Amino acid sequence: MSPLKVTQLKSVIGSKEPHKRTIKALGLKRIRDSRVHGDTPQIRGMLHKVRHLVRVEEVDE
Repeated sequence: MSPLKVTQLKSVIGSKEPHKRTIKALGLKRIRDSRVHGDTPQIRGMLHKVRHLVRVEEVDE
């Protein structure tokens, strides 16, 4: 499984508190901020929870 690049597209202002905590746990701090994570079930679950705030892309190593 290839790594996933996660980019925050929308602000968390006005979002529910669990969504804000999930974005922070993913290492995202501001709009257009990106991080690369391994493709694990835990990360997939977090991404599913905040799918309306982020963009996910597979990256080649």
